[in-house]
Amino acid sequence: MPKPLLFLDIDGVLNPVDPCPESDFDVHTLLGFRVLLSGRHGDWARELAEVYELCWATTWEDDANTRIAPLLGLPPLPVVRFAGYRPQPGDPRIPLVELFAAAKWAPLLRHADGRPFAWLDDVLPSRLVRNSLLRRDRLLLRIDAGQGLERHHVDRLLERPPRPLLAGHMGRAVRTANRQR
Repeated sequence: MPKPLLFLDIDGVLNPVDPCPESDFDVHTLLGFRVLLSGRHGDWARELAEVYELCWATTWEDDANTRIAPLLGLPPLPVVRFAGYRPQPGDPRIPLVELFAAAKWAPLLRHADGRPFAWLDDVLPSRLVRNSLLRRDRLLLRIDAGQGLERHHVDRLLERPPRPLLAGHMGRAVRTANRQR
């Protein structure tokens, strides 16, 4: 059985806005932007890779592999494409007030293609987080953009990774759908 996916954002998660002064972040200038990165995040990502298949879910897209991954000691990771994404039939409907915050949702679901996943981001609509609480195959963790990823997030991901839906639940859904035809 494949590992669950772990979708990683960069800005606000691995690149916090205003971390505690005593934290161990190095300042980099990448593509003209000030970026704060910590080797600790690379260590945690490698630890998480024992349980998850890591994927970039960031507007850095390919630049995450060429600019960020080497500084964290990570190999190139799969990248979820957001730039130029066109809504497709079957994409979830997003309320107008959540269009910006939920812009990544449909591409993430397409990339996951039914696999269990966790998503770390500083911009997650509350409705999506709430709904994910009812599902064993999804874990959405909103990260405080000021501090970024912290050890308690890693511990939560390792304690109870998302799991596939139970076969009985899937069977009930299929039977219900067949009755409605």
